[in-house]
Amino acid sequence: MAVPEVDAVVRGWRARYDTAARHGGVAHVTVLFPFLHRDLITAAERAALRGLFAARPAFTLTFADCARFPGVLYLVPEPAAPLRALTAEVARRWPSHPPYGGLFGELAPHLTVANSGGEDVHRRAEAHLRARLPVTAQVDSVDLVVHEEGRWLPWLDFPLGR
Repeated sequence: MAVPEVDAVVRGWRARYDTAARHGGVAHVTVLFPFLHRDLITAAERAALRGLFAARPAFTLTFADCARFPGVLYLVPEPAAPLRALTAEVARRWPSHPPYGGLFGELAPHLTVANSGGEDVHRRAEAHLRARLPVTAQVDSVDLVVHEEGRWLPWLDFPLGR
């Protein structure tokens, strides 16, 4: 889910230290990755996604804190419950595509700021960001992005609650 309200705050750090941003990815919270290859997303799959997201209401997220996974600095989206519910529902519908390939178990919802640069960069970024938080964002749709020719590109958009 793209979070443009947060992008202005994290863009500079992400451009230098987040590998997804280097490939066109905007500030976002991931619902499910990896997902079906674009060529496998049929009309039936699109209808299933549309129905799944239409059954969930839009919601507001607040990013008021930073946290870390090993080697990763991220912003914490609150409340986490609607994000966890979306991930669980999509993963339940497509069980052959667990979040992050099942590598991390149940990973906390997050908005990656930096996954490179090392500890010193992460400390500086965190101090910079804390002075600019909180940021609130309205989430009213889920984007399906595809990786083509080395870039992340928005492909389909699924409204929440409609």
